[in-house]
Amino acid sequence: MELADNILRQEEKIALQLRELYEAAGYHFLRLASFEDYRFYLEQKNFLSGGDVIKFTGSNGRLLALNPDVTLSIVKNTPSGESRKVYYNENVYRHIRKSDEYRQINQVGIEVLGEVDQETELAVVLLALQSLAQIGTGKLELSHIGLITAILDLFSTGTRGKVFTRIKNKNLPELAQLAEAEGVSPERVAQIMEMMKLSGDLFIMLPQVAQVVTGWPAAEQAVAELAKVVSALEQAKRPEQVELLFDLSTVNDTNYYSGLILQGFIEGLPQALLFGGRYDGLLKTLGKSQQAIGFGIHLDLLDQNSQEQAKEQSAWLNVALPKGRMGQSIYELFRDAGLAGANLLDDSRKLVFEDSEKKIRFFLVKPSDVASYVEHGAADIGIVGRDILLETKADVIDLLRFELGKCRIAVAGPANFQADSTRPLRVATKYPNITRKFFGSRSQPVDLIYLNGSIELAPIVGLADVIVDIVETGNTLRENNLTVLEEIDVSSARFIVNRSSWRFKKSAIIEVLEKVSEDK
Repeated sequence: MELADNILRQEEKIALQLRELYEAAGYHFLRLASFEDYRFYLEQKNFLSGGDVIKFTGSNGRLLALNPDVTLSIVKNTPSGESRKVYYNENVYRHIRKSDEYRQINQVGIEVLGEVDQETELAVVLLALQSLAQIGTGKLELSHIGLITAILDLFSTGTRGKVFTRIKNKNLPELAQLAEAEGVSPERVAQIMEMMKLSGDLFIMLPQVAQVVTGWPAAEQAVAELAKVVSALEQAKRPEQVELLFDLSTVNDTNYYSGLILQGFIEGLPQALLFGGRYDGLLKTLGKSQQAIGFGIHLDLLDQNSQEQAKEQSAWLNVALPKGRMGQSIYELFRDAGLAGANLLDDSRKLVFEDSEKKIRFFLVKPSDVASYVEHGAADIGIVGRDILLETKADVIDLLRFELGKCRIAVAGPANFQADSTRPLRVATKYPNITRKFFGSRSQPVDLIYLNGSIELAPIVGLADVIVDIVETGNTLRENNLTVLEEIDVSSARFIVNRSSWRFKKSAIIEVLEKVSEDK
C-alpha cells in the first residue's frame, strides 16, 4: 500500500529516503535499545558533550539511562575485532544544561567499524554529501581534528577550553590575547591567525592551509592526511547542490574524534545538522581494536515551513539591533557605510525596518535577546554586548569588536564592605552565570538574588551584600555611595553571525563586516 504524500512529515520522508540510500550502499539496519546501564555512560562522560544523561531507577533498583548517544551504544555492543557497516534511525535523549530542557533528538546515520582506509573515508564523505543532497541545498565542511589539537597543545591544560571556544567562534582578538598570555611563539600565533582567516571552497583553501602550517609538524601531518581524502574527492562524482568547504571553526569534540571531521548545513536551517568523523580513540578507550568512522543527521531540525520561509528571505540580510542608544549608533554606522538608507528607523513604533533597495532588514529587540535571535537564525547578524555573550554562552560566531558600549563587568558594594565568612555572600545580579563562575573560581559560596533592574538598590536596602553588574562611568555607583570592589571582565559591542548564515550568506556578511570595520 502506498502512503499519500501528505501523510508523512518531512523528517519521516527524509528518513525513508536515507534508509534507501544506505541500503543501496551496502549498510545494514541496526536497532538499538532505548535504555542502557547508567554506569556505562557515567564512565564515558568525557565523550558526552551534548548534555547530561537522563537516568531513572528500574523496578529492581537498577540505575538505567535513556540512550544519550547512538555511536557509544553501537561501540559498546560491538565485540572487539568485529567489522560492522550499519545504519540507524533512533531517538536519543539528553538534558541540555544551557536551556535546562529535556530533549528527544531524532537521528539517522551510519557507522563503519573495522579497518578504515582512505577508500572507506572517501566513501563515507560521499555518502554524507548524498545525504545532504536528499534534504536540500547544502554545505559540507571537512577538517581534521589534528589541526585543533596542534593548536591546543600550545596552551596549558587550564586554558584549552577557552582556546577551543575562541576557535569555534572565530574570535581572533581574544584567541591572540590568550596566546600572548601563554607565551606562544609569534610564529605560531601568526600561523593560527592565518588559518582562522581561511574559509571557503575546500579545494582552494586546503593548499593555502598547507602553506600556512609549513614548519609546524603536528599541523602538517593533519593537513597531509586530510589532503589525501580531498584529492580523491576532487576526482569523484559529487552531487551539485552540496558544496565542500573548509573552515577552522569546524570543530568537534576532541575527546570523541581522532582524525577527519565533518559538519553539514542545509540552507534554511539555523545550525548544522550533520556531524561526524573518525573516532578510533573512542574504541581504544573501550578496549576495542577496530578503527571507526561515521556520521549522524539530526532530523528533528527539519521543518518544512521554516525552510520555505528562510529560502524566500535568502536574498535579504537580517540584522538584529539592540533597542536604545547602542542600536541607534550601530544603525548610523550602517547608514554612513552606505549599507542602509537614511531615516530608516524614524518610525519609533515599528520593530522591523526594511530597505528593499539594499535588501537589508533590521529588527529592534531587547539587548539581552539579540544573541538568541542570531543563534536561532531569525537574524543573520546582530550587535550585542560581550556581557550578554558571556552570560548566555550563545552558539554564534563572534567576528568583530566595536568601541561602542565599552564597560566593565564588576562586583560593587559599599566602600567599607567586609564579607562575613560564616555565611554565603548575598549577590544581586542579572548575570547569574557570570556571577556563579566568578565566585566559584574563588571557592566562595553565594546566595544569588536575580534582579532585572535597579541592581544598585539591593545593597542599599539590605537585599544583598554586593552586586554584579556592568559599570560604564561609575557615576550611578558613586551617587549611591557604592564603589567597584573587583573587576570581573570587560565588555563592548560585538558583531555576531549565525553559523548557518556564515556558510550561505558569507559574501554579503563580509561586505558588511569590511564596511563597518572601516568606521567602527
